[in-house]
Amino acid sequence: MLWVYNTAIQLYGLIIYLLSKFNKKAALFISGRKNIFSDISKKIDPEYRHIWFHFASLGEFEQGRPLLEGIKTQYPDKRIVITFFSPSGYEIRKNYPLATGIFYLPLDTPSNAEELIQKLNPEMAIFTKYEYWYHYFKTLHRNKIPLFIISGIFRKEQIYFKWYGGFNRSMLNFVTHFFLQNEESKTLLQTLGIQNTTLSGDTRFDRVAKNASAPKSFEQVKNFCGDAPVFVAGSTWPPDEQLLAQLSQAYSDWKLIIAPHETDPAHISDLQKLFPDSIKYSELILTSSNQVLIIDNIGLLSSLYQYGRIAYIGGGFGTGIHNTLEAAAFGIPVIFGPRYEKFQEAKDLISLQAAISINDKRELQQAFERLNASKTAGGYAKDYIKAKTGSTRRIIEHLQQYFN
Repeated sequence: MLWVYNTAIQLYGLIIYLLSKFNKKAALFISGRKNIFSDISKKIDPEYRHIWFHFASLGEFEQGRPLLEGIKTQYPDKRIVITFFSPSGYEIRKNYPLATGIFYLPLDTPSNAEELIQKLNPEMAIFTKYEYWYHYFKTLHRNKIPLFIISGIFRKEQIYFKWYGGFNRSMLNFVTHFFLQNEESKTLLQTLGIQNTTLSGDTRFDRVAKNASAPKSFEQVKNFCGDAPVFVAGSTWPPDEQLLAQLSQAYSDWKLIIAPHETDPAHISDLQKLFPDSIKYSELILTSSNQVLIIDNIGLLSSLYQYGRIAYIGGGFGTGIHNTLEAAAFGIPVIFGPRYEKFQEAKDLISLQAAISINDKRELQQAFERLNASKTAGGYAKDYIKAKTGSTRRIIEHLQQYFN
């Protein structure tokens, strides 16, 4: 199966290269890895040991950020290096101040793994949630460099637990310790004979709780909202936006803040047509009578929930919903589409009556009215976040034995 994996990696690289001719993200994926090893050599002194954090994208960075910052606070002399797989993570956090260096992860080949690990000289590697790369993991293991998975989560439908998943299971054996989100994941790994696990919870709860305790303030947004009730829609896609357009028409006394997942000019233009009474954040002035505010840049959403009474989380009509916890941390009940089965927190919030999943515009309106009338949904959401914090502390306590 290794030859299949290696072929797939090479084929993936070729496809991205071809797409880069007309796709911006693919172009960044290619250009960001050009001369990658010489760039690393200019910034990283291999005489020093580093703590290597790898994140797939921006969401995983925010998930692992509490641990990274917790380690840096407790061990300020430690040098941290970060790699990203996706441009959506690297391009936004490439200037993150706590890291000695921030780079794209080269494609997972034997030679790339050898060279990267030699240049980074990690004393440990920390990967978040579901990033599993065979050659990087094997090279770390062979060089006796501890490898940790944080906020790990497993489901019985995954390939690791299928009869044909032997190659994928072999990657799990390279991991020094798994820090898991839930008991189901721990039990599933035990069926494979893997005992090196700790039920530590999800570091995202620590991140969103910290953010909600001291959010960034946006005076222009506050003035836009005024005294009106506010509905915040985050990480939306076109199917979400079609439903939201009808809802905003039905409730003209509400303000809508919509932060789409894609903020390219073409999509923003489409949103302005869909929401005629709208204004872009980049054009927002201190006084605005518009009903809809379209966020046309990145990095604001996690703090914008502070202005909302109800939140809508996008992605549920596609591959899966985005982050519900950022809104819940502010004590805001949430609504999302039908594809949430991979997200334990969404299931938990529904069971607490702090969230509702919808399938169409009729159900969206019913959910909106139900949560607006509820006196307890927001409180349940906030209490849920508070009860789940502490994962960062538990992980650091375990990692102390590995620090030089």
